[in-house]
Amino acid sequence: MNKHYSKLMVGVAILVASCGTQGEQSEPITDSSEVTSAPVETKEANTDYEPAFEGQTRVAGIETTTPYEVAVLNSTLSRPWGIAALPDGRFIVTEKGGTMRIVAANGAAGEPLQEVPEVNDAGQGGLLGIALDPAFDQTRMIYWAFSESLADGNVTSVAKGKLSADEKSLEDVEVIYRATPAHESTLHYGGRLIFGKDGNLFLSTGERSDLETRPQAQDLNSGLGKIIRITTDGEPVSGNPFEGRAGARPEIYSYGHRNVQGIAFHPETGDLWETEFGPRGGDELNRIEPGKNYGWPVITYGVEYSGEPIGDAIQQKEGMEQPVYYWDPVISPSGITFYNGDEIPEWKNNLFISALSGQHISRLVIENDKVVGEERLLEDQNQRFRDIIQGRDGALYAITDQGRLYKISKK
Repeated sequence: MNKHYSKLMVGVAILVASCGTQGEQSEPITDSSEVTSAPVETKEANTDYEPAFEGQTRVAGIETTTPYEVAVLNSTLSRPWGIAALPDGRFIVTEKGGTMRIVAANGAAGEPLQEVPEVNDAGQGGLLGIALDPAFDQTRMIYWAFSESLADGNVTSVAKGKLSADEKSLEDVEVIYRATPAHESTLHYGGRLIFGKDGNLFLSTGERSDLETRPQAQDLNSGLGKIIRITTDGEPVSGNPFEGRAGARPEIYSYGHRNVQGIAFHPETGDLWETEFGPRGGDELNRIEPGKNYGWPVITYGVEYSGEPIGDAIQQKEGMEQPVYYWDPVISPSGITFYNGDEIPEWKNNLFISALSGQHISRLVIENDKVVGEERLLEDQNQRFRDIIQGRDGALYAITDQGRLYKISKK
């Protein structure tokens, strides 16, 4: 067994299989006691800012005790960005360059689907998040976010289309929403999609990074730096918090965000949670409530990439929500999912976060809306983890910028 895993985990078995070829299976460690320890983050913080409450950052480290195994099902995907589970156990994966393809349960990837609209994949743009209609068995409808070039700049857009009967193309494709105003930047598109229980869509957007657009995260007449709630036709959902308010867009659900790439519903409470990128320090985990202001760029636990303070260098302000948790240094949190399977009971309702610059999967134990434990998984893989979901079989599946599809399941 890899020495790093021997040190990091208790009771873990690692299985690596590439392109369907099974590797050697390691013997699990038999110690079954969960260990709590010092925080998993050992690097020096970028700031000396004080957290607003105990446990807001650098909580105790934990270690999974249930033996589990990790398999690389595919290592040839092209910059995968989003993944969704089909009802039959297969997956649909979006690739940043503009392709979408069906991937079998064993990792075998099909040919790109036809009729996907052109994307602008410069910078952080491309084909982004994906969500399947909850009634996909009947409708075969797919929804996705992408960066779209318009005459006056680029936007985060949402499109939908029907998977053809032969599974080779998309039909009746149309763009249903654009997070305007357009801007020439190729950064901070956000781009995650998720369906709520009521059948409506939540979309995350970024504030496009530039100093001139940052203030739009606080502007209720802008689609930038927001979580948006729309119907499957792209219309604002009736009952949204700013419905009927002058000078505010009715599709806005929450605001004051920097660049949200992770959104997920808690399997028991039904609350919406999100992760967003901080600048240099200040990645955030937030529990989203409708109409609330999450502070960017007025309050932050980070600094500019140059090391200079941001704004007035304040971390708290009345009327602005505190993150449930933050990271400094950053881990660059992308896609997230809550585990609601039964195979690994200690993971029940835990949040799993794909970390890009952190090059690991973060496991957070959340109790009473507070983070009480943190673990880093797959650190030795040296991969930029982009998205993670729970498959129909109860296993976790993660994709990386380098083109890998991982399966994480009980041994």
